[in-house]
Amino acid sequence: MSEGKIFGAGECRPIFYVRDYGEAMAYYTEKLLFRKLWDWDVPPAFGAVGFGKVELFFSEGGQGAPGMWICIFMDDVDLYFARIKALGAEVISPPEDKPWGLREMQVRDPNQHVIRFGQGIPCREPKLPVERVDVSARVEKRLAAVLQDLAAHKKMSVGEALEELLLHSFEKVKEGGVASPHTEWTHEVIGDLKRKHGIDFDCHANYRFVEKTS
Repeated sequence: MSEGKIFGAGECRPIFYVRDYGEAMAYYTEKLLFRKLWDWDVPPAFGAVGFGKVELFFSEGGQGAPGMWICIFMDDVDLYFARIKALGAEVISPPEDKPWGLREMQVRDPNQHVIRFGQGIPCREPKLPVERVDVSARVEKRLAAVLQDLAAHKKMSVGEALEELLLHSFEKVKEGGVASPHTEWTHEVIGDLKRKHGIDFDCHANYRFVEKTS
């Protein structure tokens, strides 16, 4: 048994020194898309924000010092980059593939704290030689448009996106159902693409598809 289990170690919540509590709360909720969790005292000088399962504490003029660094792992760093850049966050470096297996970006807050947002890069080694073949298929027009846009978002060819979908759908998971290549963030993208291309039917609709006659 590990030491953490022996002593009942739980989650870790970094405490950031902030020069102005309101400024920090506004920056993280309005620019970095964190959610406010709670604050303490009147007026508040201590509190917390959340981002997925991550929680950060703010301490005005108290604990810690400016210029701390932390790393937060996420599902889609490129989509997050586009969102927060549009909101005016201070991005030190945009997403870039790093040799340690992460696609990473760096963001600075008003207290000079730096957050490294990282996304795992799919394993591409060792190479697996395959023989690809052309497949003739007719696909509903709007679904085809979503697939093409989704492939472009993932920096894949349409064929590679289909391979990913097929391999995941063929893989059962112990919780029930099948594996999915889509994260929460990717589902947001897919939702936007479905609205863009006017898809108003559910996942069972293809059983009812009939081709239009001229």
